[in-house]
Amino acid sequence: MTDQEQYIPGPARGAEVRKEGDKWTLILVRELRHSPEKVWQALTDPVHLRGWAPFVVDGNLGTVGATVKLTWAGSPTPQETRVTLVDVPRVLEYGDIRWELEALAGGTRLTLWHRIDRRFISWGAAGWHICFDVLDRALAGKPMGAIAGVDAMKFAGWQRLVAEYSEQFGVDAPGGTPRAAQKS
Repeated sequence: MTDQEQYIPGPARGAEVRKEGDKWTLILVRELRHSPEKVWQALTDPVHLRGWAPFVVDGNLGTVGATVKLTWAGSPTPQETRVTLVDVPRVLEYGDIRWELEALAGGTRLTLWHRIDRRFISWGAAGWHICFDVLDRALAGKPMGAIAGVDAMKFAGWQRLVAEYSEQFGVDAPGGTPRAAQKS
């Protein structure tokens, strides 16, 4: 049995949503037992991102002004994405995503700010929750490979996470299967 087959996501935690006008932002916080420098590399280096993130990029995200092609799991079309803010190893911003890293004794508090369509905010929270678990394992030297998109939805804990985040945020869970997952 592989590490992915044994993986069960923990309960929904460390998340909130904020409404700014007609835009919604998902905010997820996770404390990792790894230095900000090590977490920074995992957030910016395309090889590291491939091991845990819900997207792949064709270049490094660590330079302001860099333009990369970012392809979300399940999407056939890359999006051209520009890195708009870099403060090594504290803040990284590109597209609809902002990362904040805060050094803690023995690790890093990682905060993700992701502007996302309200209809899919609980799916986004569940997906990022799983990605953060995979990131933590990869940083600990126990990689299990990225689990994103339709692959994340196959886990027994997926529906539970979506329901927990939906309840926490006071939103209805989206019905059906996302278009990208239907193609698999």
